[in-house]
Amino acid sequence: MTGGGYRTQRVAGVRRACRARRPPCERESEPGRPREPIPRRETARPSRPAAAGLVPALVLVLGIALAPAPGGAGAAGTAGSGGAGRTDLSEADLRRVLAVTAPPKDFSRPEAYERMAGGAATSLALVNPHAFSHPSANLTFEGKRDFALGNGLFRKLWVTAPASTRASDGLGPLFNARACQRCHLKDGRGHPPRGPDDPATSMVLRLSVPPGSASTAAEGGASRPGPDAPAFHPEPTYGSQLQDFAGPGLPAEGKMRVVYEEVPVALNGGEKASLRRPAYSIADLGYGPMAPDAMRSPRVAPPMIGLGLLEAVHPADVLARADPDDTDGDGVSGRPSVVRAPGAGGAALGRFGWKASAATVREQSARAFSDDIGISNPDAPDPWGDCTEAQAACRAMPSGVQPPLGDTEAPDPVLGLVAFYAANLAVPARRDVDHPEVLRGKALFHSSGCASCHTPKFVTRRDAARPEHRFQLIWPYTDLLLHDMGEGLADGRPVGSASGREWRTAPLWGIGLTGTVSGHTFFLHDGRARSLLEAVLWHGGEARASRDAVVAMRPSERRALLRFLNSL
Repeated sequence: MTGGGYRTQRVAGVRRACRARRPPCERESEPGRPREPIPRRETARPSRPAAAGLVPALVLVLGIALAPAPGGAGAAGTAGSGGAGRTDLSEADLRRVLAVTAPPKDFSRPEAYERMAGGAATSLALVNPHAFSHPSANLTFEGKRDFALGNGLFRKLWVTAPASTRASDGLGPLFNARACQRCHLKDGRGHPPRGPDDPATSMVLRLSVPPGSASTAAEGGASRPGPDAPAFHPEPTYGSQLQDFAGPGLPAEGKMRVVYEEVPVALNGGEKASLRRPAYSIADLGYGPMAPDAMRSPRVAPPMIGLGLLEAVHPADVLARADPDDTDGDGVSGRPSVVRAPGAGGAALGRFGWKASAATVREQSARAFSDDIGISNPDAPDPWGDCTEAQAACRAMPSGVQPPLGDTEAPDPVLGLVAFYAANLAVPARRDVDHPEVLRGKALFHSSGCASCHTPKFVTRRDAARPEHRFQLIWPYTDLLLHDMGEGLADGRPVGSASGREWRTAPLWGIGLTGTVSGHTFFLHDGRARSLLEAVLWHGGEARASRDAVVAMRPSERRALLRFLNSL
């Protein structure tokens, strides 16, 4: 059976199941367009200009011309749009985009279309534990078919080779989970282990050694990160992340352990909070000691919603907000993540992962297959996954490649279907957008400077790869840039162009449904924060001023801010 036969067999099953249902009515409006026309307003406030250095270099690679935009806007455009550089837009479209992405001035009522966080792709399904698992609302019938196929593969449990189940073996040999869904349960947010007996299935420990270290030099590694060098240098024995499960006959690499120290924080109004400062260790190392200079960084699985829409944000809009030298003096100096991209001029804009180390949803999916599950695929073809040369027994284990199906364990179309599924998990509609306390919290969010990094809205590109993602007004609350978040959140582990103190601004859409979907409220890259307030209080570095503003708020103001965040 060929790879095409694999798809035909699965697709035929879905077609038989779907014929019994009445197909959805197709809207006659242009695919990918917001449900209502964008109002024509001619005012727009220029944003920070792109600074010299890294930004112009990436501009050249991506072929973006940051010239003055029509209508007088500068190269930076508005708070949510680059304006100039949007080669996908006509002058009329550009004026509409600049108007609709301008920062709000009236906080007495919601903005137009604010409830529809994902534009026409927004899910209007009932809020329940499956709120993150619905397809983009504007998918075609064929798109919903492929979404269903990708969903099945996302949930698929893989087994070690050899096995009697064809097209399902190849797990590991070292791995963190048996299925994508095991990490992204209900397509939601992962969590740290709740105790010594709780496996860290939805959390991994990234590993690497510093550029220029003795371990790196022995491998002939580059001396500093950048688009022409590896994103990081894996630990020589244990690879890029700690694998806490193994197939028969092999030891697991080890177990991550975490303990917390409570740190009290005094808030204005007599209120108090307590933060958990984590300390990580590794028990039961299975392959000898690690390099003495090994760097470790814990990462929980992020929520899956809206990824295709984020990929459809025009790079000009992201670069317009970059200010690596803080030329405007506001204390915020976001930088774009530059990642290697074979076939794309050598470099691309990183968008995905806690440090924006992947440029596309497909790239992120291929890495997860290989690193987390040990499944080879067309974009990561090594059948041993993250096993290193020092783990010879691991590399010698049988692979799950089935020549009749393809030359990897997840041959085409498996990776493409999973990436399509991941790109079309719909963002749920906002709740309570017109509630007075929510509107008050929104005003405080802006006045405290939170929107300087958590950019509320963008309009996606008209020429996006998928029609359902084209020309959508979306509300992700991220600028997709790297920011120095201070020593408290630093992991000391550089990845690509991101330093050990920098993190990509996490999207906030859907964050208020974390408890409903994931059954917990652990936030930040390692889940240390037990509430949204704790997550805010951990902000430092470029976000220190905003954090201090929240500390100084009256209790009623903090409640309003949190009410707003929980409405997202």
